[in-house]
Amino acid sequence: MRNIRLHQIKIAAALLCAAMAGQAAAQATPAAAAAKPAAAAPAKPSSGFLPPASSSANVIDSIAVVVNDEVITRNEITARVKAVEGAMKAQNAPVPEAADLQRQVVERMIVERAQAQLAKEMGVRVDDTMLDRAISRIAEQQKLSIQEMRNQMEKSGTTFAAFREEIRNEIMMQRLREHEVDNKIQISDAEVDTYLAAEKIAAAGQVEMNLSQIMVRIPENASPEQIAARKARADEVMRQLRTGGDFAKVAATYSDSSDALKGGEIGWRNTDRLPPLFAEQLNKLKPGQVTPVIKSATAFHILKMVDKRSVADAAAAQVVQQTRARHILLKVTPTMTAVDAKKKLTELKERLDNKAAKFEELARLFSNDGSANKGGDLGWLYPGDVVPEFEQVMTNLKPGEVSDVVETPYGFHLIEVLERKSDDQSKERARMAARQVIRDRKLEEATEDWARQVRDRAYVEFRDEK
Repeated sequence: MRNIRLHQIKIAAALLCAAMAGQAAAQATPAAAAAKPAAAAPAKPSSGFLPPASSSANVIDSIAVVVNDEVITRNEITARVKAVEGAMKAQNAPVPEAADLQRQVVERMIVERAQAQLAKEMGVRVDDTMLDRAISRIAEQQKLSIQEMRNQMEKSGTTFAAFREEIRNEIMMQRLREHEVDNKIQISDAEVDTYLAAEKIAAAGQVEMNLSQIMVRIPENASPEQIAARKARADEVMRQLRTGGDFAKVAATYSDSSDALKGGEIGWRNTDRLPPLFAEQLNKLKPGQVTPVIKSATAFHILKMVDKRSVADAAAAQVVQQTRARHILLKVTPTMTAVDAKKKLTELKERLDNKAAKFEELARLFSNDGSANKGGDLGWLYPGDVVPEFEQVMTNLKPGEVSDVVETPYGFHLIEVLERKSDDQSKERARMAARQVIRDRKLEEATEDWARQVRDRAYVEFRDEK
């Protein structure tokens, strides 16, 4: 149970890091913060982990891999392997053989170290204030105080200091990817037009697919011999699958994708979010079946159709109810406990019920949200624009009615509905949705390609254990 709880905390952390990366651009400073925990800080090869040849002292640690001008030590690898193995067992995921698991972990650590070095070179940093806010949000989402979350981690063998630096590194990596990949993706109006036209034709038979993948990466500027070797590896993977090999275990053993240690799990994807090369093969499959080896520009792929389901006609105009609402938000902080926040909002609600104050005035005075300077006005909201806890209460309010205190992952709210209207989804909203689909498709491919380039450009030297 402890490992499962820790895994849930780390999932929440990953989601939060992705959200935070979208809220701020990468900051450039000459003194970038280190991306790894102090206990795992890399040393220069020249600093030495081995005792002199004449010494009889025991070796405490040694260099396993050199990545550019930094090192990964054997103790770091051992600790990471132990953590990954524990997480996989907590999820009841099949664990590869020890040697295969270590190889996958080492490769992931090389990629992380190369990306962290690039982040430092570019001056990407995450200060302690932002880190503290992120950790507070993670604790809130898990319905824990920071101390309770800390206790959970320490019982599971993870130090809180190491967790802090792990989150710092996650945020920094997200910012780096945003700068290096996200901001460079361009989507033309012609692409949107083409997508909408194709969607209209194909919508009637549209399905979603739950997918897993095994990817055998092709190095940048690979020679014909290297490509042939990688193809042979992909063929061996396919042979194992055809003779009854467990897909998740084979993925964790052989796949070069970042999702390898999750059994290659990609999740649900609409067919229009998949490269045509993949969709063509997947459309032929039934749940449980796998594609043949598919060659793209950067890798050999084997995809598994875990499940499929039909979806509503996305191209048809939908009549939706829009709600114009405003709110007062009080966040839980070191100086504002959950009890204090609820008590304060209860007092404000009484003032509103007694007509002793106006909602917009109280929002400007007390709300911790960016909408405070607009009297808490959130504008017109579509279904799905706000978190479920907020939307459920908002939907049940009548125009002019103020809610009781509502708790969401963001804090505690008072919500007032101002007005409602029903309207067809606008063409502009449909175009925005199409643009996001195209962006998601390009982003996934571009991120994999960028990660491959960063890895291929890095100088990597493996050291034999002495």
